[in-house]
Amino acid sequence: VESIEGLSPAIAIEQKTTSKNPRSTVGTVTEVYDYLRLLFARVGVPHCYSCGKPITFQSIQQMVDRVMEIKEGTRILVLSPIVRGRKGEYRKELDGLLRSGYTRVKVDGVMRGLEEAIVLDKRKKHYIDVVVDRLVVRDGIVGRLADSLEVSARLSGGIVKVEAEGPKGPRELFFNEKLSCVDCAVSYPEITPTTFSFNSPHGACPECNGLGEKFYFDPDLVVPDKNLTLERGAVEPWSRRAGYYRQILSSLARHYGFSLLKPFKRLDGKVKDLILFGSGEEEIEFEYRKDRNRYTFFETFEGVIPNMERRYRETGSADVREELEKHMNVQPCPVCKGSRLTREAIFVKVEGRSIHDIVKMSIKDALRFFTSIKLDRTRQEIARRILKEITERLGFLKNVGLDYITLERPAATLAGGEGQRIRLATQIGSSLVGVLYILDEPSIGLHQRDNRRLLAALKRLRDMGNTVLVVEHDEATIRSADYVVDMGPGAGEWGGEVVSAGTHQEIMEDARSVTGKYLSGLLEIPVPEKRKKPGGRNLTLKGLRANNLKNIDVSIPVGLITCVTGVSGSGKSTLVVDTLYRNLARILYKSREKAGPVESIKGLEFLDKVIDVSQAPIGKTPRSNPATYTGLFTPIRELFTRLPEARMRGYRMGRFSFNVKGGRCESCRGEGVIKVEMHFLPDVYVRCDVCGGKRYNRETLQISYRAKNISDCLEMTVTEALEFFDKIPPVREKLKTLYDVGLGYIKLGQPATTLSGGEAQRIKLARELGKRATGKTLYLLDEPTTGLHFADIQKLLDVLKSLRDAGNTIVIIEHNLDVIKFADHIIDLGPEGGEDGGRVVVAGTPEEVADT
Repeated sequence: VESIEGLSPAIAIEQKTTSKNPRSTVGTVTEVYDYLRLLFARVGVPHCYSCGKPITFQSIQQMVDRVMEIKEGTRILVLSPIVRGRKGEYRKELDGLLRSGYTRVKVDGVMRGLEEAIVLDKRKKHYIDVVVDRLVVRDGIVGRLADSLEVSARLSGGIVKVEAEGPKGPRELFFNEKLSCVDCAVSYPEITPTTFSFNSPHGACPECNGLGEKFYFDPDLVVPDKNLTLERGAVEPWSRRAGYYRQILSSLARHYGFSLLKPFKRLDGKVKDLILFGSGEEEIEFEYRKDRNRYTFFETFEGVIPNMERRYRETGSADVREELEKHMNVQPCPVCKGSRLTREAIFVKVEGRSIHDIVKMSIKDALRFFTSIKLDRTRQEIARRILKEITERLGFLKNVGLDYITLERPAATLAGGEGQRIRLATQIGSSLVGVLYILDEPSIGLHQRDNRRLLAALKRLRDMGNTVLVVEHDEATIRSADYVVDMGPGAGEWGGEVVSAGTHQEIMEDARSVTGKYLSGLLEIPVPEKRKKPGGRNLTLKGLRANNLKNIDVSIPVGLITCVTGVSGSGKSTLVVDTLYRNLARILYKSREKAGPVESIKGLEFLDKVIDVSQAPIGKTPRSNPATYTGLFTPIRELFTRLPEARMRGYRMGRFSFNVKGGRCESCRGEGVIKVEMHFLPDVYVRCDVCGGKRYNRETLQISYRAKNISDCLEMTVTEALEFFDKIPPVREKLKTLYDVGLGYIKLGQPATTLSGGEAQRIKLARELGKRATGKTLYLLDEPTTGLHFADIQKLLDVLKSLRDAGNTIVIIEHNLDVIKFADHIIDLGPEGGEDGGRVVVAGTPEEVADT
């Protein structure tokens, strides 16, 4: 850039920067958790984790004031409870008291003299109170009472007991100088904000180190296919050394009388437990044959899972650990139950709620709790400012459409749009003024209803005195903008110009703007004139209960385009990805990934493939690009191998690969750039000086086809390459699929790290389109319109229509109304997000849904 004027401090709120750290949660990212820690440290009431009673503590002065409230003339005993409900003889303790000058004690409620021979049964629990002083309540005893209370507290470690005589017997008053339970002798350390930090050793659960979950060997991953028999390898980790382990199983079957030929799911529950968890104390006669020799020995059976746990602990081999980890899953920590915190931290409560109770709530419920909280006057004064900060930040999260998520939700599980809106809410909470905010498609993943909340939040940022620059395709956002800059006229090489700029009205009146034509209605994505009718074939799932799904049944028409809709957090991804895809992947591909529970799936005979076309990157390094990912680069390299010059030099396909030695530039190892590690800053990539970023050495670049070498081909856009390779069918067909999904502007060698989520998704779709179609494939797409202009959405819909017309089934998670109206069938989840979602509100054609 040559010059920039009027540039204020800038904050870019991108989609890709959500933390993958398992310790990062919604609460920590938004700083709400920091204020919660402060709140609980200052006004929280500790409770005994043994008996559940509140623990309070008083100064000596407060104790004196309380005793002086007793009716004047009342006789009182100041006692020090040195033993409370513990077994023992306590002879040494009693003798020590006598030597210190004390004369009387109450043993199990009976007054005794220390000079007596007091004999205690060491097998029974006892209560021993030392008589420190006898007083009558009246003016003038304050000094002596304070001294007696101090002595009592010193003897017992902080606990003081005062007995006041009354008409119905003595009345007991307990006082506590420290944070400890009078009844259970449970003692608390000083409560500070770090007590509630799962990132600090003071607050983190010692079992899981503050992660809230632990890895364990999952029986469902140890025996993934329960239709198999033990003979056929139902216990997967044992299937590789089948001979040795089969002899162990044969010995077990002989001892317990079960069959190795029966499917695992039909074995008795006790037999399953025996195989997985061992025989306990019971010894079994094992028979082992090797080299025609027969050995017998008696010993207990360890069990498959304990055996794997022991091997995992003891092995030093990374390969062995990696193999064992395939059978592991995560579960909530058995000690902290997923709270991440120590036992003491969990039992500090505000209005009966622990800090974990708060972070488990949805943003909506947490906001309701804090706006209606009732504290006493002193604690209200302490908490007033903290509560203001908490409610403001929760309000911002609600205003950007995230009221369904919980504060304990890991940041790594957030979608790109959710992460972006969380950072937006955090920025609004910081109340900066005079800042340039840059947002990249904040409407991603947002239902039309919630879009208004987002726009209101953006306007609030603007009204605070900031500049808000939004990259967006959403029509409502464009119409709400004060000023619009329309780039074009095309994409990639054909873009890069300002086509039109002004208000959205001025954009609509500019004949050169394609965006303006869609805004004005001159161009539109029409409602299909005729919808494809269902053929009576359905994929039916019953009893879906993952996450917030409420034991629902869902039927998906085979051979149609089905759109799954609903407000944010209604359960769309849980239904389509966690349940539908993962269960089908386990059935069709033997996937080990944990799937959402489902009672039954019918209609599998109509499918032979399931493909999840997600927005995950196609690669994490610059080596990965559209040409390599789609398989397009292979026929291009074959073409260069067949050229006369290449054949004369004896070049094979590997010569034209930038991933292996031979033809690549060895200075940059075929990357075209050299990575410079910056330690605590992001890595920097600089162009290779030797090859000039071309990836190949000089000899390889001398081979050319139609005056273009292999590096020039990687620099072509899809549209340019389509024309250039017009006479090469294998290359042309793969290029055509990329062009059809609206990616004519990307370069064949464009590094995967520079592609957006929407572009990565469409490249995956293009790769699937390039494969041989069976007509029985289920395609799952999660918001494929991400990053798409109105004109590009039309291209995408044409591709999806061709897939459907070939007999395939397509399920799309989408909020875009143009895609929804194009679909043949809609499944609308809701009615709200989080706990209030997870139900099928309505299902049918777009017209039927619109009439509901």
